[in-house]
Amino acid sequence: MDLKEYAAKRKFGVTPEPAPGPAPAADELVFVVHKHAARALHYDLRLELDGVLKSWAIPRGPSLDPAVKRLAVMVEDHPFAYREFEGVIPEGNYGAGSVIIWDRGSYRHPAARDRAAGERLLREGLAKGDLKFILEGEKLRGEFALVKTGRDDRSWLLLKKRDRYATGDDVLADNRSVVSARTLEEVFAGQPAARDGERKIERLRLREALESETLHGAPLAAQPHAVKPMLATSVRETFDDPAWLFEVKWDGYRAIAELRDGAVSLYSRNLLPLNERYPLLVEELRHIGVEAVLDGEIVVVDERGEPDFQLLQNYRQRGGGHLLYYVFDLLHLQGHDLTGLPLVERKELLKRILPALPHLRFSDHVVREGKLFFQVVRERGLEGIIAKHARSAYRPGSRSRQWLKVKSRPTQEGVIAGFTAPRGGRRDFGTLVLGVYEGGELVFIGHAGGGFTARELRDVRTRLAPLIRPDCPFRVVPPTNAPVTWVEPALVCEVALAGWTGDGVMRQPVFLRLREDKSADEVVRESGEGGAS
Repeated sequence: MDLKEYAAKRKFGVTPEPAPGPAPAADELVFVVHKHAARALHYDLRLELDGVLKSWAIPRGPSLDPAVKRLAVMVEDHPFAYREFEGVIPEGNYGAGSVIIWDRGSYRHPAARDRAAGERLLREGLAKGDLKFILEGEKLRGEFALVKTGRDDRSWLLLKKRDRYATGDDVLADNRSVVSARTLEEVFAGQPAARDGERKIERLRLREALESETLHGAPLAAQPHAVKPMLATSVRETFDDPAWLFEVKWDGYRAIAELRDGAVSLYSRNLLPLNERYPLLVEELRHIGVEAVLDGEIVVVDERGEPDFQLLQNYRQRGGGHLLYYVFDLLHLQGHDLTGLPLVERKELLKRILPALPHLRFSDHVVREGKLFFQVVRERGLEGIIAKHARSAYRPGSRSRQWLKVKSRPTQEGVIAGFTAPRGGRRDFGTLVLGVYEGGELVFIGHAGGGFTARELRDVRTRLAPLIRPDCPFRVVPPTNAPVTWVEPALVCEVALAGWTGDGVMRQPVFLRLREDKSADEVVRESGEGGAS
């Protein structure tokens, strides 16, 4: 047993790593795989042989896919006691960073009948540069081989043999210790006096994301520009399903963020630039430090932490409330197109790259419990929920049934096609004449005359003045209860309603707000029909 190199690199009493010592005899040889966040995130495969742990650093981690070859760099032998080490190597020490026992178990040579014969065969394989072995761990099982590359004495390849344990699934997706069930960042966070702890944890999460098998398995592609977001289909009722995720439907402006070469481009769903409107968000997005495309919702919350759309609309003028960008999807990261990945994998990467900043939030979710989640959301007075299939791909610009929205109260967006003359003591206008697009044609859905404040009446009338036109934008002129002034169908508003009549007209519509973030040509009838299937 020669552990001189191991001992020379470490300051025992400062580092919690074990000092060299004897290995107890046992019937089975053991192995351990450490996951180690040092200067570079990597995995360490350690095989017991001749009283020590023969060790290889595997930068990309082990794989159960026989088609995958992993570089394995042989490093110094480690003491047998190292098989139980999990913790944080302090700064200033060799290998500083957090370590978890990612996997462990017993191992043997494929042709061995007992330990003695196995050690002899393993020793011979090690000397020849062709080491075959069978792992019986909690994550890694089946036959593997370490083969010397011939490049130098340290470079090997780790290969998985074809057997019943071989699979193309990403075994590295399970990032928790088999001993403590903690992740690397949770081990680090458990240190009582970690300097700059939160920032280090963030860097660790980012590094795990950038070096993950999930990211490197996604195709390389140029970063997209001017992305139209994926849209949800409206349904009436929620449901429970373990294959679905459920998120809060934030009451704000949908926004895409492109992060490229240190610059940020933030824009709305209809591609209107938002950088000048929300410079706080742009500045914080620069701190993420990666090239990425994000999808989320800009909201302003009140003193109770609840989204308030009026505060958002008036944010530039009054600055009330707290501005937030809730990010719920990741479309592109460091040259990789993620749109084809399952939603759960995109969100896991997203969670890891987002730093903790005052105006950025990861939009979390619940799994399975859609009915209970919707009840809680409705009781809090929030707008509703979005149900998303956990394996759904991202389809830019498409309205999908893989994403469904359930509103706490019925609402409808409408294209303003005209306004009627005011009656009695009312000023500016009486009602708004509203429509939606069906098959490319503007179709009448009713009038909205209630819900306006005096200020909103003035504001809407002012915005409609330059849009006035002589003719009706509908193919069939709808009935009105007062003289009507027609306008170009360009402005969108949202109304609450009690339901629909048999001929497709809204019942008791009440004006809620203008929707400057939405284009007229994307406004459709939200019938809320259908289910989750």
